[in-house]
Amino acid sequence: MQESEVVHKAKYIFVTGGVMSGLGKGIVAASLAKLLQLCGLKVSCIKIDPYLNFDAGTMNPVMHGEVFVTNDGGECDMDIGTYERFLDTDLTKNHNITTAQIYGKVMELERKGGYLGQCVQIIPHITDEIKNRIRTTAKSDDLDVLVVECGGTVGDIESLPFLEAMRQMRLQYGMDKTLFIHVTLAPVLDVVGEIKTKPTQHSVQELRRIGIQPDIITVRSKVPLDASTKRKISLFANVEEKDVISSHDSTSIYTVPEILEEQGIHIAIIRKLALDTKPFRWGEWNGVLNSYKNFKNDVKIAMVGKYVKLADSYVSINHALVHSGAKLGYKTNIDFIDSELLENDNLQSLNNYDGILIPGGFGERGSKGIIAAANYARVKNIPYLGICFGFQLAVVAFARYVCNLSNASSTEIDPNTEDPVIYLLPEQSHIDNMGGTMRLGSHEIDVMPNTIANKLYGSTKIEKRHRHRYEFNQEYRNRFEKLGMIFSGVSYDGSRMEILEIPNHNFYFAVQYHAEFTSRPGKPEEAFLSFIEASIKNKNVRS
Repeated sequence: MQESEVVHKAKYIFVTGGVMSGLGKGIVAASLAKLLQLCGLKVSCIKIDPYLNFDAGTMNPVMHGEVFVTNDGGECDMDIGTYERFLDTDLTKNHNITTAQIYGKVMELERKGGYLGQCVQIIPHITDEIKNRIRTTAKSDDLDVLVVECGGTVGDIESLPFLEAMRQMRLQYGMDKTLFIHVTLAPVLDVVGEIKTKPTQHSVQELRRIGIQPDIITVRSKVPLDASTKRKISLFANVEEKDVISSHDSTSIYTVPEILEEQGIHIAIIRKLALDTKPFRWGEWNGVLNSYKNFKNDVKIAMVGKYVKLADSYVSINHALVHSGAKLGYKTNIDFIDSELLENDNLQSLNNYDGILIPGGFGERGSKGIIAAANYARVKNIPYLGICFGFQLAVVAFARYVCNLSNASSTEIDPNTEDPVIYLLPEQSHIDNMGGTMRLGSHEIDVMPNTIANKLYGSTKIEKRHRHRYEFNQEYRNRFEKLGMIFSGVSYDGSRMEILEIPNHNFYFAVQYHAEFTSRPGKPEEAFLSFIEASIKNKNVRS
C-alpha cells in the first residue's frame, strides 16, 4: 500500500443499485452527501458511468438525459448536476468517471512502457486505475467523505470492474473507512396492494455473489415501508433492521434528505464510519424545504423543444424554473411541447401559458416550430426566455419578421442561407471530432450598463457555462439594434454576443450560455428568476 493511500483522511461511501436503472441512485447519493454536509463535514460526490463513451457529450439526451456541463468544460452525466444543486458546490469533469477514460489511461500508459513488460489485465491494472481516480479526487478536494455512485445495476457486465475496485477498497481500508449502500426496489402490485421484497432479495444476492455485502439498504417504493417489510428485507439481506431505509415517493426531490434523516441514516453512517461531526443543523436548507411546501399559486410555462419525449433531457432547466417559482412562492407547472407540432402555424395553444421557454438543441429537425414560437412570443407580448438554441433561433425569428430578411437562418439549419445571422464559430471550421470540441465551460461575459441584463444580474461582469458551436454574426448587429433588439452581454473580448433583449417587451430575453447549470435551490439563476417573475405578472394580467 502506497503511503498516500494510508495518510489521506477521506472515507468512502459506495452507492450501488439493483433491479433496474432509474431508481434515483443519484438523488439518494446527493441526499446522503447533503446530510453529512449539514453535519459539518466536507463532502463531495463522484458518478461512475460504466458505458464506453468517453463522456456524455455525444449522447442523445432522449436516450440518456441532459448533458451537464461543469465550469472546466466537462460534458457529464446529469447526476453531476444533481450533486451540484444539493451541495451548492461546483464540481469538475473529474467527478464523472467512464469506462473509456479508465481504459484510455491504462492503454496510454501501456504504450509508454509504464507497466514494465507486465501483461496488462483487468485486475490489477484497470481496477488500480479506478481506485487511483477515486482517491485522487478525494485528496485533491481535501474531503472528509467522498460518495461514489456506480451507474447501472448490479449484474451489468460493464459495471463489474468498478464494483471489483470498490470491493478491493473495502479490503484495503476496512469497514471504518468504507461503506456500501445499496439502492433497490420494492414494487407494490396493484392487484393485491402488497409491497414485494423479492426483487430486493435477489439484487442483494447478486451483490454478495461478487463479494460485496451492503451495510445499508435504501429501498425505493411508492409508499413508506412498514415494519414487517423492513424486518423481512433485513433477514434475507443480512443487514440490521434499522439499516433498511425507506426511500418512498415524495412531492419533491429536495425533501428526500428529510425523509432519510427522519429514519436516522446519517446517524448510522456516522456510527459505522466513526466520523467526527458537528451537531446536525438544517440551516439554510430548511428554507429550501419550506419553499417547496408552501405555494401561493401556480404559474404555467410552455417549454418548446426538440427532446420533449424525455423530461430529463432538460432536467437542469426544469429545476431552474422550479427553483425560481419556489423562491417566489409559486408552483411551476411545465408543459413540454414538441416543436414539430408548431410547424404548421398551430400556435394559438401558446396563449394558454404565462411564459414560453425555448431550451438548447441541435440540428434542423423541429427548428421551424421553434422559430415560429419565438416570434409568436414577441408578437403576443408573452414573456420569453431562450437558452442557447433558443437564443440563436430568436435571432433568426427577429431577422425574418422584423428585419425583413425572409431567408435568414442559421448555417446549422441551412448551410446555403442568403443571410447567415447565426454561423459556425471560426475556431470550429477545421474540427472533425464531435466529442469535447464545442465551446465548453465557464467564460467571462461583460454586461452592458443600464440594460435588463444589468438590472437582473446586478453586475457588469458575470461568468456562465457554455456548450455551443454556432454564434451570432456581428455583421448584422447594427441592423438588429436599430430595430429594437439589444445585445446586452458580450464575451470579455467583445467577439461574441451572449445576451439579447427587447426592452419594450414584457420580457424577451435570451442567452447563448446555459444559465440553468448554475441555478440552485434557494438561489435561482437570475435570468430564470426574472422570467418567472414576468410570467407571474402576465398570469395576473390575464386572469
